[in-house]
Amino acid sequence: MANPNIVSVSEIKGESIGEALTTTVTTDIMTIASNKLVKLNFISVANTHATTACDVTVSVVKTGDITLTGVAGGEDNAGTFELCSTVSCPADDVLIVLDKPIYLMETDVLEGGANPATADIFISYEVIDDA
Repeated sequence: MANPNIVSVSEIKGESIGEALTTTVTTDIMTIASNKLVKLNFISVANTHATTACDVTVSVVKTGDITLTGVAGGEDNAGTFELCSTVSCPADDVLIVLDKPIYLMETDVLEGGANPATADIFISYEVIDDA
């Protein structure tokens, strides 16, 4: 798995997306493309229902080994790691899932869902490319 060198990048593009969450908590929201690094800056989930709370799950699925110098070589970090797991978001309220940056490497997947499906997720991020 390649990891772009953030010292010699060719471009950094700031972007944001939003979408309605479904009740399937493993729904793919964002899959990181080959040779890209994504810096997630902020994730919020807004419950749009006027009277019913919803349970929110947002996870990162990592598919492989860490291959960076200075990090235990070959360390297996494959798996699903929750940023929040079945956290209750009250009616007409906002849950801040992430307010400090984290990085997602190529092939990592951000997934999530809400039960009931009355919530919208909003993500602010940067795509870093060293091509």
